[in-house]
Amino acid sequence: MSSLVATTAVRGRFLDIQNTVAQARDIHAQVRYVEDGLLITQNGKIQWFGTWQEGQYQLSPNTQVEHYPEQLIIPGFIDTHIHFPQTEMVGAYGEQLLEWLNTYTFPTEIQFKDPDYSAKIAQFFIQELLKNGTTTALVFCTVHPESVNALFEAATAQNMRLIAGKVLMDRHAPEALMDTADTAYSESKTLIEKWHGNGRNLYAITPRFAPTSTSEQLEKAGQLKAEYPDVYVHTHLSENKNEVAWVKELFPERQGYLDVYDHYGLTGSKSVFAHCVHLEEDEWQCMHKTDSAIAFCPTSNLFLGSGLFPLKKAWQAGVKVGLGTDIGAGTSFNQLQTLNEAYKVQQLQGDKLSAFESLYHATIGGAKALSLDDKLGNFNVGKEADFVVLDLNATALQQLRQSKTKNIEDAFFALMTLGDDRNIAATYIYGHKAYVKKSSD
Repeated sequence: MSSLVATTAVRGRFLDIQNTVAQARDIHAQVRYVEDGLLITQNGKIQWFGTWQEGQYQLSPNTQVEHYPEQLIIPGFIDTHIHFPQTEMVGAYGEQLLEWLNTYTFPTEIQFKDPDYSAKIAQFFIQELLKNGTTTALVFCTVHPESVNALFEAATAQNMRLIAGKVLMDRHAPEALMDTADTAYSESKTLIEKWHGNGRNLYAITPRFAPTSTSEQLEKAGQLKAEYPDVYVHTHLSENKNEVAWVKELFPERQGYLDVYDHYGLTGSKSVFAHCVHLEEDEWQCMHKTDSAIAFCPTSNLFLGSGLFPLKKAWQAGVKVGLGTDIGAGTSFNQLQTLNEAYKVQQLQGDKLSAFESLYHATIGGAKALSLDDKLGNFNVGKEADFVVLDLNATALQQLRQSKTKNIEDAFFALMTLGDDRNIAATYIYGHKAYVKKSSD
């Protein structure tokens, strides 16, 4: 290897899922655990992965090897639904979805017309992602283009693979947060041209949800998607029963909530719908038929009292699912804590969420939901080198619990049940160490 090439070599214990699967029962066969492994990255991509015994001969004599003998290295966490402007209002008391938006969310988002304010929160948000081991996220901004520019600029500084977009909202919101069908189209078009495919940035057409967009605006969103078929669509669907009833009132001519989006050309393989707690049978079929994806947001669904997401049904229906923190209705940036709540959501429905299925949804499953599984989600050669180093013993309780674990599956389950940001020892973005835990963190 040329010394001019940016090379990173990392040695330690590695755990990933080698391939996407059609059914949860198939995940176990795809688990790859390397007790003493070596990952070599070159210019941001994985060049070699395997055992240390074999891999050491791939290294030139002057290559520095970063060794994590006690930690566990997994692919970076992928967050398929999060709101960066809601970072400052996590844990807002006492409301369900529609009241929560009016009481807390909209007043907070008005501030993001100010580019300096947007930049300040965007910087904090990106650092918080890194601190929690999240290397890729699908992100809501606000209606203001300033918020989108600020977020992409902060992500670009870290070379992150990020998907985001300007919110489209032309009714049922404060005047200061509304655009029009035409400005939604023109501003989104400008932002797509500026950011989509610029470095590792990708763009998402982002109607907030059907109630806050007129038919004219949704038509413009569909026009954008037709003109730029490679961009994403990111919105909310069937989160709350009152919301579902409201959509039926607003769009009586449509068969249901999802049919609103489908009618305007907003479903598809790069369309991600957050929540989907209350889907009807024909909507599950439409999700599968259109290859649309769901962002499962357990901490948010519990915090707002929205309901229990039927993950087992998603597998049965053949619908892609990723994990979302949904800050700020969600209560943590951390995917370990999110998995802890996801496990409980399934328990309440009489189902079990295994450690390896949890890892799947947080990594390669999330990548599949974002149509990025060719680039992200595991340690296969050629993938982008985004990964996280986990300290399994960040607290005295964790140390005691880990001392009693039987195998790597048990160890990861204990980690996701007891873990949080204190377990993130280091986060690597595109082969570069972007975050290291300090003793004060």
